[in-house]
Amino acid sequence: QVHVEESGGGLVQAGGSLRLSCAVSGRTVSTYTMGWFRQAPGKEREFVGAGTWSAGTTYYADSVKGRFTISRDNARNTMYLQMDSLKAEDTAVYYCAVTGTERYTWNYYKQERAYTDWGQGTQVTVSS
Repeated sequence: QVHVEESGGGLVQAGGSLRLSCAVSGRTVSTYTMGWFRQAPGKEREFVGAGTWSAGTTYYADSVKGRFTISRDNARNTMYLQMDSLKAEDTAVYYCAVTGTERYTWNYYKQERAYTDWGQGTQVTVSS
């Protein structure tokens, strides 16, 4: 059974940085895509970015492009979301999700339905 766990959320001032981690366990294959989503109070969950594990490619929503960076640590089976130049509007619960494919387009991986396993979420609050 796949287990996905986020960590690293917290409170930060606008302009600051945070790094979220997403650790995956129970997955024996080395090919998968991890997506990051967020949900602000009163809003629908939205796509933030995604990365492929074996190919090492990444894709970002326009709202975070140039500020957020996805990276991975093969040894730790963990993917990271480095968030820089944070804004108040980045405040949300951040989720990571995993699916066992890498072969589809980014338009597919922008959708929640592309993912089979989800973490519990971690709160990010940016004070202005």
